[in-house]
Amino acid sequence: MATSRTSAPVLIVGSGPAGLTAALYAARANLQPIVLEGTEAGGQLMLTTEVENYPGFPTGILGPELMGKMREQAERFGAEFVRADATKVELAGPPFRAWVEDVEYTGKALIISTGAKAKMLGLPGERQYLGRGVSTCATCDGFFYRSRELVVVGGGDSALEEATFLTRFATKVTVVHRRDRLRASKVMQDRAFANPKIEFEWNSTVTDVLGEQTVTGVRLRNVEDGSEKVLPVAGVFVAIGHTPNTDLFGGQVELDQAGYIVTPNPPSTATSVDGVFAAGDVVDHTYRQAVTAAGTGCAAAIDAERWLEAHGHDSGATTDNWD
Repeated sequence: MATSRTSAPVLIVGSGPAGLTAALYAARANLQPIVLEGTEAGGQLMLTTEVENYPGFPTGILGPELMGKMREQAERFGAEFVRADATKVELAGPPFRAWVEDVEYTGKALIISTGAKAKMLGLPGERQYLGRGVSTCATCDGFFYRSRELVVVGGGDSALEEATFLTRFATKVTVVHRRDRLRASKVMQDRAFANPKIEFEWNSTVTDVLGEQTVTGVRLRNVEDGSEKVLPVAGVFVAIGHTPNTDLFGGQVELDQAGYIVTPNPPSTATSVDGVFAAGDVVDHTYRQAVTAAGTGCAAAIDAERWLEAHGHDSGATTDNWD
């Protein structure tokens, strides 16, 4: 059995498509990465049933299966995985430090790939039917709802983008918004109002997601008069925003107003801290796709490798000369 390490040339925090791809590339570069993958390893794809838009799987693949294959591939080349959440980080390195409770891990370079989580409504049925009629990604799941009626919850640009995209497949898309006017930009509003497949439920909230094996409808409550009604639909797309998983890094690396890590010189994945790189949804609030996350994970590993080389690291050397 291999000896567990706590020091590596590259330390990776996070294990979605970005983190696992970074681990693969770093491992193949003989950088012996340690990956603090978290207790909920694999990212948002672990909550996805069928993935049909990831290249190389013409008949689709289950989200957890895809993540398992990516992890296995990185592990094959020497990546070491720690199934635990990082509880503290210190970016005043190098070396950069992360702790899992009392155990300290260090890396000469650090890749942050902690992702983002979709904001949810907090309803029991929402969690119950996630992946079986409840979704947070129209681009990922819209194809499965051909000739069905759908609901999109939200009132910003993201909600209207989701609704407009879904009209390619659905017969009707109802946008449920808690106010009597939208927060979205005028151009997005104009586009949605002009689309004959999009309808609106104003001053309304979703109070329950209904279903049997899959979603069959939602219960709506009018916030003005308190009246309720059931809207029969086959799918619910929650589009009320995302929250980047950056609580660990606040005050240590530059974040934008929404809390996403800033990479000031794209396409480089370098952050405001020399030697620290970021990839995936923790950076990207535009595309949020598994394939784009994987691409930036690849870029982060290559950026880290080049940074280490520029700072005198020999990938064949021992890993403790900066500790």
